[in-house]
Amino acid sequence: MAPGILLSFLIGYFLMLLGISYFTSKKSSDNSTFFTANRNSKWYLVAFGMIGTALSGVTFISVPGEVGNPAGNEFKYFQFVLGNAIGFIIIATVLLPLYYRMNLTSIYTYIEERLGTYSYKTAASIFLLSRTIGSSFRLYLVVIVLQRFIFDSYGVPFWATVLISLALIWSYTFKGGLKTIIITDTLQTLFLVSSVVLTIYFICDSLGLNIVQAFDTIKNSGYSKVFFYEDFMTSKFHVSKQLLGGIFVTIAMVGLDQDMMQKNLSCNNIKEAQKNMFTFTTVFVIVNIFFLSVGALLYVYASKNGIELPLDHVTGKPRTDFLFPEIAFNHLALVPAVVFMLGLTAATFATTDSALTALTTSFCVDFLGFSKREDLNSAAAIRTRHMVHIGISLLMFLVIVLFNLVNNAAVVSAIFTVASYTYGPLLGLYGFGLFMKNRGVKDKLVPFICLLSPAICFFLNANSKTLMAGYIFDNELIVVNGLITFIGLLLISKPATSKTQF
Repeated sequence: MAPGILLSFLIGYFLMLLGISYFTSKKSSDNSTFFTANRNSKWYLVAFGMIGTALSGVTFISVPGEVGNPAGNEFKYFQFVLGNAIGFIIIATVLLPLYYRMNLTSIYTYIEERLGTYSYKTAASIFLLSRTIGSSFRLYLVVIVLQRFIFDSYGVPFWATVLISLALIWSYTFKGGLKTIIITDTLQTLFLVSSVVLTIYFICDSLGLNIVQAFDTIKNSGYSKVFFYEDFMTSKFHVSKQLLGGIFVTIAMVGLDQDMMQKNLSCNNIKEAQKNMFTFTTVFVIVNIFFLSVGALLYVYASKNGIELPLDHVTGKPRTDFLFPEIAFNHLALVPAVVFMLGLTAATFATTDSALTALTTSFCVDFLGFSKREDLNSAAAIRTRHMVHIGISLLMFLVIVLFNLVNNAAVVSAIFTVASYTYGPLLGLYGFGLFMKNRGVKDKLVPFICLLSPAICFFLNANSKTLMAGYIFDNELIVVNGLITFIGLLLISKPATSKTQF
């Protein structure tokens, strides 16, 4: 596949996003529009657009690739997805009513009302750290694919590819913010879902399979095992670990995450926000089934055509992440290659543009006090928001370049895993606030509790085989993290006064 053809479609795609940005922000580009879309978003657009935010480029290339991982992953990821679905329902029925009742712009304002200023700043800092690292990592994974298959051919250095990508994302989000993103994410989700469905069609066509034959092929491929009941102590794949991890990772990384909740809070009322969440949950589960099916078909296609897993340029070892782009770009026709590239780009930039807007919102509201300003939409306040938006973009650029300098897939994965630890304290903070309403905390000690809990979890994870009779943690570690934080808060708690009770 000629890089020039792919690049031309990429340029056209961004011109379309810039056009949408122009039309959505020409009437209003103030801070109220940027932060909350004037709380007038249509729930069905939010629901569909959130798919693109939830399913990043990591999902797009890693989930299909992991189906054939030599470790025997198969469809084990679907156990986690089912846990996600339960978590989404809890968010819709427990957290969203709380946020709407308090009329929040930043969801971390609840922590300030309930536990105090130090607790509030700690929660907001956890989000800023976690989302910056997580979103940068997601964009990094896609940029290395674009670099390998497009920009290396033109001699463009990696750092320039990153800078161009972030500059383009900034250019269509800096005015309209959330109002623009509601529309662009809807469009990008359409590209994402269409690309998955069309990829299944193209691969089936290449293999000479109809829908029924494709289903049977997947079922009999040796890649379709969903539920794993073996080796509870030593296997990360056990269904209980995956379900439990899926539930609480979703509550923490969606329900307690400004990025994901900001879209929900842009709906007109709680009923529309809940309809959004329930609809989103259904579509989310179905789309993940498609991703897993693509993975099985990719490995069947690779086996039939003698295609081996591409090697990582750094480690020299086979890398499952590269199988999907390898087949799409080098073994299928022009249309499937373009469909894949647009789907991958849409998946990643829908995540990144949303994160960039949410990080800007959180910093402005939680650290610069925009929610308490009477001149929220003044020219000075808008200029400040623009500067924060640029600063967050540059921070993400530096983090991605650092990932590339580390240049070791295992280390980068470890950094991403450590970042996920930080969401555990959010579980503890919100859990304490919701379930211990008759107690407050010694606010100044809360940051230390939220630092200590991930450190203890890191130690437990590294030594669980020795300390816990061979037990190996997976995503359920976040539950332990939240529980340790909750216990720590309980130890520094005191009976609530009228000021601290909520």
